[in-house]
Amino acid sequence: MPNILIGDDDEELTQLLQEYLHNHDIHCDCVHDGAAVIQRLKAVAHDDSAYDLLVLDIMMPKIDGLSVLRQLPNISDIPVIMLTAKGEEIDRIIGLELGADDYITKPCNPRELLARINAVIKRTNTTTSEHTPLPESRLHLDQNQRVCEIDGVALQVTGTEFDLLVALLKQKGEVVSKAWLSENVLQRELQPFDRSLDVHVSRLRKKLQPFHDEPIKAVRGKGYQLVL
Repeated sequence: MPNILIGDDDEELTQLLQEYLHNHDIHCDCVHDGAAVIQRLKAVAHDDSAYDLLVLDIMMPKIDGLSVLRQLPNISDIPVIMLTAKGEEIDRIIGLELGADDYITKPCNPRELLARINAVIKRTNTTTSEHTPLPESRLHLDQNQRVCEIDGVALQVTGTEFDLLVALLKQKGEVVSKAWLSENVLQRELQPFDRSLDVHVSRLRKKLQPFHDEPIKAVRGKGYQLVL
């Protein structure tokens, strides 16, 4: 049974989500401020009971969600789904730039949240038999351990960034459409003005640029091409 943590100061909402997720075989703990999120993650960081995923509200007391995201790399590599207010695109973009894997807007539909949770957990728990071989490249992606290296140097990437690299490497040298990447990696239909995919690719570019001037090329009106 997946084990997740929800950080949201809306206690009524978290109780509703907790009950709904439990009925769909997901164990869920809830805390109601950013400081409690950090404390809980630190407490289980080296424990078998560590969480599989964090659902994190942006607007919380004591420490807000974006500040939690900034501290998270020093605490855990847990995947993160953000809860953001409808229309607050800037918070969503900043959260993705800080390493969140996905987002959902509030008020959220429990069924949609369940789908997002299952999609992220499925990506991070893919079994060996489900992996297809990758072409040779300067990039080495261990799909079992989900570890990324380039020219033998370890590269720290989020779960979503790793999946983007796998998708691009499988079609190395070809232009992969934004719509395909959004649907197959982010597990969501590409919407007009949705910059989520662009933000993930931008983060990857910055991490890869010490090894190549233009590691991922944007082809206007078509998509992205891995050129490493």
